[in-house]
Amino acid sequence: MKLRKPVVIALSTAAVLAVSVAVGGWWYHNAQPAEVRGSSTVEFVPDDRPELKPRPAQAVETVPWPTYGYDNQRTHFAPFRIRPPYRQRWFYRTGHLLEFPPVVTSDLVIGANQTGSMFALRKNTGKLVWRKSFRHCSAASPTIDSGTVYMAFMQARPCRRYPRTQRGFIVALRASDGKELWRKSTSATESSLLFFDGVLYYGAWDGAVYALDVRSRAIRWRTQTDGEINGSAAYGAKTVFIGNNAGSIYALAAGTGKVRWRAQSSSGFLRSREYFYATPSVAYGRVYAANTDGRVYAFGASTGNLLWERQVGTYVYTAPAVWDRKVFVGTYDGHFVALDAATGDIVWSHEAPASIHGAPTVMDGLVYFATCGTCGHLGVRNARLGPRATFALDAQTGTKVWSFPDGQYSPVVSDSTQLYLAGRAWVYGLSPVRKR
Repeated sequence: MKLRKPVVIALSTAAVLAVSVAVGGWWYHNAQPAEVRGSSTVEFVPDDRPELKPRPAQAVETVPWPTYGYDNQRTHFAPFRIRPPYRQRWFYRTGHLLEFPPVVTSDLVIGANQTGSMFALRKNTGKLVWRKSFRHCSAASPTIDSGTVYMAFMQARPCRRYPRTQRGFIVALRASDGKELWRKSTSATESSLLFFDGVLYYGAWDGAVYALDVRSRAIRWRTQTDGEINGSAAYGAKTVFIGNNAGSIYALAAGTGKVRWRAQSSSGFLRSREYFYATPSVAYGRVYAANTDGRVYAFGASTGNLLWERQVGTYVYTAPAVWDRKVFVGTYDGHFVALDAATGDIVWSHEAPASIHGAPTVMDGLVYFATCGTCGHLGVRNARLGPRATFALDAQTGTKVWSFPDGQYSPVVSDSTQLYLAGRAWVYGLSPVRKR
């Protein structure tokens, strides 16, 4: 029997659709690698937790918050016991976007905005003590040691992401008055500098990791990686850990720069590896790293073995915070998630009103994060658009405890008496209404 032309076309169309569905399902299955569940007995060190590693009391009194992430392990956990409700004591307009939070000394709050203006505020009043403009772009927090502030800069203004050929520099300033002590030209860098034992560690746009001696201003070593570096380094057990845009995590010997191991994010059929844009965190004998593929990874700090990976959203740009056997991250599709540090299982998830970009902060049983508002809206995967704000959740349950009507990236730093909140372009000094 001869089929009519419309019937033939319909059958052909149905066949094409069926094949397309089958191929699409096969592609999706192979493009999304299986999640890996971790173990509490394999390369998990229960005693290597942030709350068991307090800084010396005198050091905390002198410099309550010395670097991005609070400590060199970049755990984003601080032991200060303050919590909401807060009252606003002061605010300061920085003049431009604040992508990273400030640091805190015994009497100053020191930060930098995106256009390269550094500022120091009296922390009790918010009064400006000094301000310096470097006319180079900045996407990092300062680091402070022994009265000296170190800061990394990218290309000269305007602050465009391309071209990538321009150089930046590292600068050392006297914290008390902002006097420039020295300057070192280097490849443009977005790293919040890691300071340990007289050496600054950072990654750069040229894909290299550098160790800079602060006394001689000489580069002790330089190790090339396989991709551009946008994040910062973390430290643990004489090892520097850092990720790059090729989807690689490197463990480098702090003394020599020798590669101890290299691990990578997942890939699949027609699915390439994505960025380790955010800074890793080191705890429990592991390296926790968030990737823009929407997954969080846990690698063995001494081996580089993949111990678990968990899909949590469409994109993850937040550096992980670690506390009480939990890893905290936010996603561009508006999920703020607590993961079991041993297994990677989701402990709880909180729905935020907008995308989350900056790293969270954990203090006094609360986890703070900010919503970006529009981050990711030009991406190919879903990103939640909504208001910019800062939130505090109960870190055990994910229950909302407090919110503040400003924020965008990494939200808060602190000392024993006040909270310092980084809004989109403002810094706020907040004190708890009730003393602990």
